[in-house]
Amino acid sequence: MPASVLDGKRDKLLQILRDYGSVLVAFSAGVDSTVVAKAAALACGDKAVAATAFSPSLASGELDQAQKLAELIGIRHEIVETDEFNNPAYLANPGNRCYFCKTELYGHLGPLAQKLGINAVVNGANIDDQGDFRPGMTAATENSVASPLIEAGITKADVRELAKLWELPVWDKPATPCLSSRIAYGVEVTPGRVRMIDSAEQFLKQLLAETELRVRLEPQNLARIEVPVGTIAKLIDPGVSHSVVERFLELGFANVTVDLQGFRSGSMNAVLGDVQLVEIVDFS
Repeated sequence: MPASVLDGKRDKLLQILRDYGSVLVAFSAGVDSTVVAKAAALACGDKAVAATAFSPSLASGELDQAQKLAELIGIRHEIVETDEFNNPAYLANPGNRCYFCKTELYGHLGPLAQKLGINAVVNGANIDDQGDFRPGMTAATENSVASPLIEAGITKADVRELAKLWELPVWDKPATPCLSSRIAYGVEVTPGRVRMIDSAEQFLKQLLAETELRVRLEPQNLARIEVPVGTIAKLIDPGVSHSVVERFLELGFANVTVDLQGFRSGSMNAVLGDVQLVEIVDFS
């Protein structure tokens, strides 16, 4: 993209945030919300605050990174403990599970913004997110949470370019959705299961020296490992695979498989054509 086009989008983003006067950023430490946090700090100064949700579904190291990034950016950082694991609708893990998680998060951020005297709550959704299955966006609309990247016409590629421009170390960070997203729809989400997945992924990252991978939990405690296609040969080497199976069984998985299609972000959504999995769960 020509620098002049990116500059225009950046300036529009800053103006959108400046017009709010003060903002609370839903800050996950992913590249999108980090760019919004940086922009908010530039546009609003000490009237910008970043808030990170903390719950069992947060992968190891993410909270620590959020704290370090907030310090680097120079934005006030709040940690909000969310309680989605006490919501039966969330635990049931329907296709719209993300809606219940984001509703819980925004239900905390709205009152926090009021307490701090902040005018707007914003998230890190970008233009490309509009073409994906994002039930969390419904929760954002219902809770009056704004998406300044979308308002500014900023794509995922633009986000990474802005992150490089602002020298943010997460400019090339892979997507890091919550641990619950690894659990097959319809399989109950529990703290124990997300801890099991987290431990398995951390083990694989160290063993394979690979950052972009997933351990999916399928029914009957089946682990489905996704790594880049070029890493599959290393993973299935007898010595490596033996260590993987041994560790995964220790963690509580019943069987371990390797997905020959390789790593695909959001691969669990492939089943969402099944109406039974995407129906809205109502526990009211």
